[in-house]
Amino acid sequence: MLIGELAAQAGMTKDTIRFYEKLGLVTGRRLPNGYRDFPPETVPWLLYVRTAQTLGFSLAEIARLGEELRDAPDSAAALSELFAEKIALIDARMAQLAALRADLDARVGTGCPLRAGRPAD
Repeated sequence: MLIGELAAQAGMTKDTIRFYEKLGLVTGRRLPNGYRDFPPETVPWLLYVRTAQTLGFSLAEIARLGEELRDAPDSAAALSELFAEKIALIDARMAQLAALRADLDARVGTGCPLRAGRPAD
């Protein structure tokens, strides 16, 4: 399937697919005329990539995890484990952000934003 058809079926631009190809997320063979030709299974893979991105996974994580999941004997269990790990990272980041917010809140109105708890002059 040519890149234009792939882009239409996956709901992406050709530039996005070229970028993913540059990163190694998708591979296509070159036809004698120089056009890219992708196998049909590239469409569901691109939809997977898009879904994984919306769930907070980076393209580097998707590339690495895609290879791991292909080799996993039970991909549902492997996915559940990945999601649990991502949830733990999100929870940790939320705790960091809550602490940062509390620190910033304590500095509001202190006169010097770099010193907590000092009254304004």
